Amino acid sequence: MPQLADKLAAMPAHPRPSIDYSSLARQIKQWGRELGFSAVGITDTRLDAAEADFLNWLKRGLHGDMEYMQRHGSKRTRPAQLVSGTIRIISVRMDYRPPGARNSNDILDNPRKAFISRYALGRDYHKTLRNRLQKLASKIEQVIGEFGYRAFTDSAPVLEKPLAEKAGLGWIGKHSNVIHRNEGSWFFIGELFTDLPLPVDQPSGKHCGTCDACLRACPTGAIIEPYTVDARLCISYLTIELKSSIPERLRPLMGNRIYGCDDCQLVCPWNRFASDTSCEDFGIRNGLDDVDLLDLFQWSEHEFDLNLRGSPIRRIGHACWLRNIAVALGNGDGGTQVIDALREKMQHPSAMVREHAQWALNRLSGTLP
Repeated sequence: MPQLADKLAAMPAHPRPSIDYSSLARQIKQWGRELGFSAVGITDTRLDAAEADFLNWLKRGLHGDMEYMQRHGSKRTRPAQLVSGTIRIISVRMDYRPPGARNSNDILDNPRKAFISRYALGRDYHKTLRNRLQKLASKIEQVIGEFGYRAFTDSAPVLEKPLAEKAGLGWIGKHSNVIHRNEGSWFFIGELFTDLPLPVDQPSGKHCGTCDACLRACPTGAIIEPYTVDARLCISYLTIELKSSIPERLRPLMGNRIYGCDDCQLVCPWNRFASDTSCEDFGIRNGLDDVDLLDLFQWSEHEFDLNLRGSPIRRIGHACWLRNIAVALGNGDGGTQVIDALREKMQHPSAMVREHAQWALNRLSGTLP
């Protein structure tokens, strides 16, 4: 992939004078749709308001153990510092809700089942989006020649949601996810940083109104105020980002959610307009939309690695996987098989796994609330 700074150094002082950038922008959006993106928008690099909000969020410690959020200084909020020469960002959406998935509420209501966030039922989205962004860049290059660019999708210090909002792909809702009034919020976001002076799109404006359904639905109260999430309380953070013990007071609130949490999206009224994905990569793998907790708890580390090859879930590692399932089993209705499986995990080499298995056993025995 071309490095933007290297490309710029090799370019003439007044590059590509004959290019009609308005026409190119229209072509880029058409190519994006042909590549499977549900929408493509273009924005500049100014993120002043988002930067202030982000720095305040960090100052309040709401990022928890995600120290990488502050590791890169202002590169996250000032795109041209991350990739020198960037003046425009092409932002894309790609739907991910898998067709034919078991109804989420049915799974959440069954304590023997494992709930996994809908985005993680298929292939890891990072490669899929980056590959298509690369194809989009290649199409541009075929028309105008070499240009500086770099593709991202949740893989670098990038404020993806504010950029998508500025590019007109939706607005950041009270739950902090991007929502589009015609397509809901079940989509991934990616970016192509470029040195092309493309015309920019206009933001759509916010349309949450007085609705607070997501705040009321959050199992742990992680949406502490409209548009602000305390990651330390968020089940997605607890089951994915946190690598140590889950705070005991939060475990009973997690129910059977073992990887991520979709509650705020499930209640969002705008998602009645959402579409299922047409991308085969995001189809259901290993029956993870409707699977028993106990079956997953019995996977060996080898089975975990094998069954989840190419899945975003694999990145949390086997020990965190067992930790999460132990909590879910402790929140369930027990039974001889569950008790035996938890007792077996008391011999696990990970102290974290043993701790959570013991907690589950105590809870099922009635010695914990």
